[in-house]
Amino acid sequence: MSEKNNKKKKKNSQMIIRINDEERAQFIALCDEMDTSAAREVRHFIREFIAKHGDK
Repeated sequence: MSEKNNKKKKKNSQMIIRINDEERAQFIALCDEMDTSAAREVRHFIREFIAKHGDK
């Protein structure tokens, strides 16, 4: 495979969401405890959601 095919897709877009301060703090704390990032978990959720609901 070429080097170009091995690279992950570039993250070139941003999504801004509004959530409750307390929920945000809890989410960030849980991500820290699980040694992950909030962004990684949100991306994971989005990919799973698309996989589950994308072909309907």
